[in-house]
Amino acid sequence: MRANGIVIAIDGPAGVGKSTVGKLVAGRVGYSFISTGKMYRALAWKALETGISLEDDEGLVGLAASLKWEFPKGSGPEADVSLDGLRPGLELTGERVSRASSAIARLTGVRLFMRGMQREAGIAGGVVMEGRDIGTNVFPDAELKVYLDASPQARAERRSGQLRAQGVAVNHAEILDFIIKRDAQDSGRKNNPLKKAEDARYLDSTIMPREKVVDAIVELFNSFTAGR
Repeated sequence: MRANGIVIAIDGPAGVGKSTVGKLVAGRVGYSFISTGKMYRALAWKALETGISLEDDEGLVGLAASLKWEFPKGSGPEADVSLDGLRPGLELTGERVSRASSAIARLTGVRLFMRGMQREAGIAGGVVMEGRDIGTNVFPDAELKVYLDASPQARAERRSGQLRAQGVAVNHAEILDFIIKRDAQDSGRKNNPLKKAEDARYLDSTIMPREKVVDAIVELFNSFTAGR
């Protein structure tokens, strides 16, 4: 048993709602929540700010290593990402940063650097961590693994709604096209491709209300911990 509890790993494709579900699960079970996607977006944002090529794996790793990464407690269960004392917020939510994050996530060195930080952040347990390869690569020994899925069309609708809520003009066709291409990229990359871990529970949230998804994961958590 880990010092602070277990690791709950939530994997799945882009736009499926892993962060929202993960935060709600963490709040229900009294764990902290870590979004690995936010780590990649933070590095992508910094790379765009400094002008480093998104294809320069060595340069990006050097940039990441030069930064002081901290994960201070936020207002809820989610840990913030702090770079050199600065906590980027809305800067990480735009489509430019999202696409840059997708580009750097393909790179071997970047993924190795991130995996090291992610393991260090969650090794003691008591954490819900979401990403693309948490149950297969970062924490293959996670006690509870969930693969959360939804159709590309449903995910495009959700992303469009998020952007509209932020006052951003939306091109739904472009968002759907990006999601489909991102799925192919994430599943087809050589380095830690997106896939369901053999021992992960599969949940399809295409028509499943968010509350039911959260309930299902909390029930899995309760069943696991009751048997310990």
